[in-house]
Amino acid sequence: MTNRDDASVGVGDEAFALFGYPQRLLSAWMHHATRVRFRTWKNWQIRWFIRRYHVDMSEAMLSDPAAYPDFNSFFTRALRPGIRPLPRDRGAVVSPADGQVSQFGSIRDDTLMQAKGLHYSLSRLLGGNAGGGSEFEGGEFITVYLAPGDYHRVHMPLAGSLRKMVHVPGRLFSVGARNTVRVPSLFARNERVVSIFDHELGPVAIVLVGALCVGSIEQVWSGQITPPRGRRIEVRDYRSGPESVTLGQADEMGRFNMGSTVVALFGPTLRLEWRSGLELGHSLKVGERIGALS
Repeated sequence: MTNRDDASVGVGDEAFALFGYPQRLLSAWMHHATRVRFRTWKNWQIRWFIRRYHVDMSEAMLSDPAAYPDFNSFFTRALRPGIRPLPRDRGAVVSPADGQVSQFGSIRDDTLMQAKGLHYSLSRLLGGNAGGGSEFEGGEFITVYLAPGDYHRVHMPLAGSLRKMVHVPGRLFSVGARNTVRVPSLFARNERVVSIFDHELGPVAIVLVGALCVGSIEQVWSGQITPPRGRRIEVRDYRSGPESVTLGQADEMGRFNMGSTVVALFGPTLRLEWRSGLELGHSLKVGERIGALS
């Protein structure tokens, strides 16, 4: 069942962004350009990208760059089986993505930290009334930034059953390090897809944040979510019926067609304790232990 929530009206599809570039025009162009299947063009794109961002193709299921039908297929490439082993301890919580730790810590007073001196609203991130947020108050969060050369599929930090998915339309600011320190409420302003799961001990939310030139966001159970891009929040309930979804720890749950940021939220009943030595700027791999349930 799909519902609409008018709380999103006003996030708008403005022609130009804060810094003067046409966000949606550039993103639409990128969406098209990365799906061109002209062999010479797509092979040049892929090989240039591998050299520019030092992509380790030995980790990919298809290691031959020419084997991909278009650039987007390469960008969302699958990993070789077994390349990301899971921790042995049952209570481990693992990274949802390959990327860099942008922020992590506790959720207090409906607030998450974006960067030093900048905070944003948890409830706004989740889509206002559509996404709730109070059940995560007193819990923990981690923000992982996916650089261009990273693996761009997103996985489950814990096992869970999907309760609902919320698509929140918004802006398409770049989510690079420079913007996180100068664009207020960046992650709660950009377009995003929120997936809320129920683990046996409490709620887990995975927020895939869109960005400039992110052609689309996909989920494994529903396919492409965006584009098309609307102006109203869309909510889909998965708690019952034929659309029910249950995923195990480290199972793939979604992907970015071009890169962005993941925010993972953990309810207070999970009693997550962060791994000793976890620091801002730390590079993570999918399946790497980031903490444990106490």
